[in-house]
Amino acid sequence: MKWTLPNILTVLRLVSAPALGLAFVAFPRPVADWIVLGLFVGAALTDWLDGYLARRWDQTSRLGAMLDPIADKAMVIIALALVIGLSGLDPWLLIPGTVILFREVFVSGLREYLGSQAGQLSVTKLAKWKTTAQMAAI
Repeated sequence: MKWTLPNILTVLRLVSAPALGLAFVAFPRPVADWIVLGLFVGAALTDWLDGYLARRWDQTSRLGAMLDPIADKAMVIIALALVIGLSGLDPWLLIPGTVILFREVFVSGLREYLGSQAGQLSVTKLAKWKTTAQMAAI
């Protein structure tokens, strides 16, 4: 496995996902809120940056292709769990959050079901816009 800057950014994003929840254990509010905001915005930016650099520098890899959607899903799921939990289960957040979580699990299950054929499911511009919209909404 070759450690390229795009892969390092992806791994850092993956590691920062659980750090979102841990920030609320380690720090009082509102300090934790600001730390989590910084981590989440940084992760959202590196999501775009690692893909851009991998394509620009011709450093795409199987590792990056595998870890990138895992990091995205981990970040979205943990952030949504925090938002919903901290909102006191507000229905205006719980309902769209549930729909987003269902979609994330469904797509992961679909890829698992397809097995070796899952690689034929290419990432479309619509999927990139969906991830951008999710990150912005959260």
